[in-house]
Amino acid sequence: MKIDSPYSENVIDPAITSYQIDNGNGLSSHVLVAGNPEDPCVLLLHGFPELAFSWRKVMLPLAAAGYHVIAPDQRGYGRTTRSDNRFNGDVASFRLYNLVQDALGVVAALGHKSVHSVVGHDFGSSVAAWCAVTRPDIFNSVVLMSAPFAGTPKANSTQNSIATIDHDALAQLNPPRKHYQWYYSTQEANNNMQQAAQGIHNFLRAYYHCKSADWADNNPHELKSWAAEELALLPTYYVMHKSMGMAETVATEMPDTAVIESNNWLTETELAIYAAEFQRTGFQGGLNWYRCVTSGQFNDELRNYSGKTIDIPCMFIAGACDWGIYQKPDEYQAMQSNACSDFKDSHLISGAGHWVQQEQPNKVTEALLQFFKHQ
Repeated sequence: MKIDSPYSENVIDPAITSYQIDNGNGLSSHVLVAGNPEDPCVLLLHGFPELAFSWRKVMLPLAAAGYHVIAPDQRGYGRTTRSDNRFNGDVASFRLYNLVQDALGVVAALGHKSVHSVVGHDFGSSVAAWCAVTRPDIFNSVVLMSAPFAGTPKANSTQNSIATIDHDALAQLNPPRKHYQWYYSTQEANNNMQQAAQGIHNFLRAYYHCKSADWADNNPHELKSWAAEELALLPTYYVMHKSMGMAETVATEMPDTAVIESNNWLTETELAIYAAEFQRTGFQGGLNWYRCVTSGQFNDELRNYSGKTIDIPCMFIAGACDWGIYQKPDEYQAMQSNACSDFKDSHLISGAGHWVQQEQPNKVTEALLQFFKHQ
């Protein structure tokens, strides 16, 4: 059902329309849509802490090029409702396999039997990758953004690569450190961010800033191993000081007024959309995604696909200043050499950090359209 846009015209083009749909998997999904429904479908999947709104700058150019562009607020986010976002709720509903079911439901509800390309950013990259692994009959190509996919888990292993982190060794460093995904899996993480001492608007401003190309200390490079000393080379928004929450971690890098006023990729008006949505919903829905990974309790389901590669055409896009490319040692290389049998290209875009489709939307759009044209 088409609904009135929750966003004003000064933050999103009115040609991008809003729908509230039953996705067939328990959700009432809020979806942003652009383009002709008769055109090939492109599905855009956001990450954390973002929204369908994060795709606003690429949707209309993709639609103008002849695609029906669909961007949902994913499970636990924004205006999508009926998910159990409690810490003590139905965590299993946020596991990757079920997030794929959500994506399939959105596509079907909007009248498509196939998807020309599924594009995922950040944690949405993992969902897109598993869409490609599990349903290549529906998804014809895949674009992974900012988070590489190293492949399906090994059949004889009870762990994924991130589960090999030595947390005791991190805690023994000077100063002691902890990994952000395990922090995000704690009960206190949501309140620390939603009720940040600096206010949620300023928390998000600092968080988005320090993971962008605007933060001068983002000079990513490959890590040699999963050893604590190597992981400690990551910025503190990935490997945090043990005594700090995320709100305190990013507060030290809050940009000054001049930097904020000169920011043309995320204005104060645009940032206010994120702040209002996460103030209303909290972060717990998105944090539950991390809990499914760190707990390891849903790995058996994914091991059903052990040894299977992504066999549809695949491309990777990230900002050249994005540590997300290398936060998991060896995964960027494994994606290209092992995980994907038809890997086409990797674009590391200058002038962008982690929020690449917002920081450099024109370059992202150009790379996407070149890829789509040849599929």
